[in-house]
Amino acid sequence: MNLTLRRLLGVTAAVATGATALLGTGAGTAAAAGRAHCDRAERAIWIGDPSRNMTAHRCSLPDSKRRWYTVEIDTLVESHYKTEYLNGRVDRTETLHNRTIRCLGYTSEKGTVNWFGCVPR
Repeated sequence: MNLTLRRLLGVTAAVATGATALLGTGAGTAAAAGRAHCDRAERAIWIGDPSRNMTAHRCSLPDSKRRWYTVEIDTLVESHYKTEYLNGRVDRTETLHNRTIRCLGYTSEKGTVNWFGCVPR
């Protein structure tokens, strides 16, 4: 990922996070409808920056379509890559438990949920 693209993604995430913080204070119980739960998820870390995408399994998804989702994950596996390429070497793998991540949306297919637009933790 080149520096310009990385900065663009960072600015986009910062703006989205700021908007969420401003809107989230008045959301109250409406935000609870945007909650999802997944047993397991995988997320790549590229030279210190987390991917904005995450692949999850065994998820309970909210009934309504929302702009932002709060995803509660029992086990999150983060693969730290030495390069910025998916086929690069993995430096280390970290397993985290009971994590909550905010994501913009998702697609699901055959029991797998692909979350996108996830904000770095």
